[in-house]
Amino acid sequence: MFDKLSRSWHLVKASAAVLRSDKELLVFPVISAVASLLVAATFLLPIFGLGLLEGGEIGPLGMALGFLFYLVQYFVIFFFNTALVGAAMIRLEGGDPTVADGLRIARSKIGVILGYAAIAATVGILLRAIEERAGFLGRIVVGLVGMAWTFATFLVVPILVTRDVGPVDALKESVALLKRTWGENLAGNVGINLAFGLLTMLVVLAAIAVVAGAAMVGGPKLAIVVAVLAAICVAFVAVVQAALSGIYSAAVYRYAVDGQAPAGFSGGELQAAFHPK
Repeated sequence: MFDKLSRSWHLVKASAAVLRSDKELLVFPVISAVASLLVAATFLLPIFGLGLLEGGEIGPLGMALGFLFYLVQYFVIFFFNTALVGAAMIRLEGGDPTVADGLRIARSKIGVILGYAAIAATVGILLRAIEERAGFLGRIVVGLVGMAWTFATFLVVPILVTRDVGPVDALKESVALLKRTWGENLAGNVGINLAFGLLTMLVVLAAIAVVAGAAMVGGPKLAIVVAVLAAICVAFVAVVQAALSGIYSAAVYRYAVDGQAPAGFSGGELQAAFHPK
């Protein structure tokens, strides 16, 4: 357990070193988050306006609208993730990327990004439909399937960035590459998410304590101001996590393809980030 935590921490530090070199990489998850919120707001208005959630049953129109929501949302997420990974690839190869470089790479892949978003949207809407009809055990199974899907698609975006392939071939290559090289359990990526999950929890707990103290000392107005600042802190942690995860996936893919650890990353740590089958 301590070895895993130590290895994960070293991977976080190596990814953070890349992020410190190119702080512009933070722009991509920020834009992605803002765009995702706009997409959600755009779809929530007609959903509530048409009463599609009333009665507990989602009809054909609701399913169609749900699929469209998933498609647009995933497209936004994958587009800016592609921009992030593309810029990170440039940095790992010794270059000095800009935000424009990342967006240029993403625009050049817009067709395959849309195809990948359609696949992810189909999987998402199917899992959601199964979850609504399944009992407690069914929801657990759906959660496990969702986790397996996340692991299986871990290297799809780096593959789309560096290779001229379609989304289906990228999915196949992602699965084959992980299985052939190290196995299926991406302990390193889980470790990064765990580290930031714990950090987010600590920030939230501290924020609750500070907001409560502000309410007692300065009243509701001060409490609202402090709560807004706390929300910004939590959002910043999420943005940094997204940036580090993109950098990490780019580093793992480069190591998987040519066996050479990018600058700042230990080859042993990258290889140990995967449990063999």
